[in-house]
Amino acid sequence: MNSKSLEIPFIVGAILILSGPVLNAPMESDQSLVVSSTVPSLPNASGKENKPIESVPQIYQMHVRSEIGNRFAHTTVTSRVRNYASEPREAVFSLILPESAFISGFIMEIDGKNYTALVKEKEEAQRDYEQAISSGLGAGHVAVTARDSNRFTVSVNIEREAKAAFYLTYEQLLKRQDGHYEQIINIHPAQPVKDLHVEVLIAESRKLVDLKAPPLRTGNKIGTDKVELDPRADITIVNDTSAIVTFTPNVERQKQFAHLLGTKEENGLSGQFVVQYDVERDPTGGEVLIRDGYFVHFFAPTELAPLPKQVVFVLDTSGSMSGQKIEQMKQAMHNILDQLNEQDTLSLVEFNSYTKVWDIDNAEKSVWYPYTDVPYYCSNEYQNLRVLKMAKFPRAYPANAKNIKNAKLAISAFKAGGSTGIFGALQVALRLVEIERVVPHVNDTTKRQPLVMFLTDGQPTDMSTNSIITGITEFNTYTKRSPIFALSFGDDVDKEFLQKLAGQNAGFSRHIYDEADASLQLEGFYRQISSPLLSDVTFKYEPSTTSLTNSNFPIHFGGSEIVIAGFCGTE
Repeated sequence: MNSKSLEIPFIVGAILILSGPVLNAPMESDQSLVVSSTVPSLPNASGKENKPIESVPQIYQMHVRSEIGNRFAHTTVTSRVRNYASEPREAVFSLILPESAFISGFIMEIDGKNYTALVKEKEEAQRDYEQAISSGLGAGHVAVTARDSNRFTVSVNIEREAKAAFYLTYEQLLKRQDGHYEQIINIHPAQPVKDLHVEVLIAESRKLVDLKAPPLRTGNKIGTDKVELDPRADITIVNDTSAIVTFTPNVERQKQFAHLLGTKEENGLSGQFVVQYDVERDPTGGEVLIRDGYFVHFFAPTELAPLPKQVVFVLDTSGSMSGQKIEQMKQAMHNILDQLNEQDTLSLVEFNSYTKVWDIDNAEKSVWYPYTDVPYYCSNEYQNLRVLKMAKFPRAYPANAKNIKNAKLAISAFKAGGSTGIFGALQVALRLVEIERVVPHVNDTTKRQPLVMFLTDGQPTDMSTNSIITGITEFNTYTKRSPIFALSFGDDVDKEFLQKLAGQNAGFSRHIYDEADASLQLEGFYRQISSPLLSDVTFKYEPSTTSLTNSNFPIHFGGSEIVIAGFCGTE
């Protein structure tokens, strides 16, 4: 396989082999992200494993430098390791990248020789790596870990009493969320590091506001900020638009953080250093930056009231949701319901083998679709739609205190069982949207932005994933039209299917990990979509403008930002 650039390491199972010396490693000022050092247990002559020797490869320097300009971050890490043992030892360079980042450079230096990274087929790369380490030579490979698609590991065999240095650079456009930009630096050295230094340099075109370094995070679970995890970062304001944030914990402080974050002190700091900031907005919310004929248009209005919304909650109660999952969903939904505004409305849709639209005033009047004496799907598509239109579903409920209380009681009564009929559930949700548009309440003329919030933890059992995507996208038109926001819950769900489904229906998808903080993850997702400010936003530019990115946005939420780029010419 021909050598390729390192800009495609996100292919699952891809392995990077380090080969071929290069002229120079990056400058000291260019730094990178996460490194850990371990020593493998080696078999002895008797076939038993030896205990790890004390002289494991030691990380004596780890520097992270992140330069942010106009919301674009260029981050590089330099990590230096030494093998003090009298025989080759393996060190592990493990990094966690933000989901939107891409790697733009990786170089490894072993005992004064520099190597660039090449991508090879998995089997070929593994063979080359095993052959190299069996010969006692320096080598490395990269593989994707199980949970996070953006976590990578480089295993490096370092010769005796030799040094190694890793230089990794990645880039990303920072995304505005909850009213601020956030740069996250993952630090997981797996041992205390004598020279640990993180530096974030910010240079924006507008005045910086709300710049801070909040308490360190674990990166795995959501929780409240702990004062004792204050990084005590040094924030230097250079001028109105520029600042430097540094974090340099000594070894003792790293051990304290490890203890507070729930890891062993001898493994050093394992967490996330975060820098948050926003920029001062133009009253209209717009800002255009131009360079070499190319432009970037940032749009984030700040003085708009949220649109009233019609929220249709479509919740999976199939058998696989039993136990902790359904209890976490109930807990999250109770808190989410409390966040609805009085001008909003809600509908509660439960689905498993069939779909149930709840009557929260009288559970016995809740409507199942299809009726129990009708096959779930007739061979005639027209007949299916006829059955759907004939169904007398409960109308959307105003989000007042009484209805919120009744909705919570209904959710508390959820029981898991049955299969996963996704297509029918989404058809019902869009039909509920249509009913509220076509048949408005007599005393309520409020126009509401519909939102379908759909959660599932499993594979569909009613139709194929491609058929569901095609069918729902075709069905989601005209009076039924609504963004669909999909939540994938747990390890068994088809995340790619839900990403495509949401993406083709004006929404987006998020994955909820089946952990103790799942309910907090669900609540965090809802906060992102809880404040629609504008709908059907279209940006028009001069006819001479070319290479435009997307300029049509079905919905814009408060706290976020629309970004459009294009070419406007050199004149």
